[in-house]
Amino acid sequence: MLPREHQRLPTRLRGTVRTVNDDEIAAGLARTPGYRYADHVGDQLFVAGQVPHDASGTLVGPGDPAQQAGACLDNLRTVLEVNGFALADARRLTIYVVGDQQHLTDAWRGVVAWFGGEVPPATLLGIHLLGHIGQLVEIDAVVAAAPVR
Repeated sequence: MLPREHQRLPTRLRGTVRTVNDDEIAAGLARTPGYRYADHVGDQLFVAGQVPHDASGTLVGPGDPAQQAGACLDNLRTVLEVNGFALADARRLTIYVVGDQQHLTDAWRGVVAWFGGEVPPATLLGIHLLGHIGQLVEIDAVVAAAPVR
């Protein structure tokens, strides 16, 4: 059994040399263009913006902000689990949405539905563009483990 302080670390940080995102890719997330999905610092996890892609890198929910928000959150859950965290550990979300007020409303509706009405602290931002053609939503997170009692 690993010491408690190492139990939350992804495999690549437990002494095994791995390439960027091996654990996340093995869990079904798409490859990234050279950046890490998350950075684990102490009891915190800083998660890069999650995009609405499936494991092959194909856009999920073209034209549908609510469906794209759900896909981003599915990917976020996977990143958290791979890194030894739970959804309850999410302390802040930032939700970026391309488009008009209706897109923001639809994306927020998708977030609320995905969380069953209990959304962690969040900021919803309307922006001009995101990194992938057809991408309307991206969600990043700051995550902190609850103290063990």
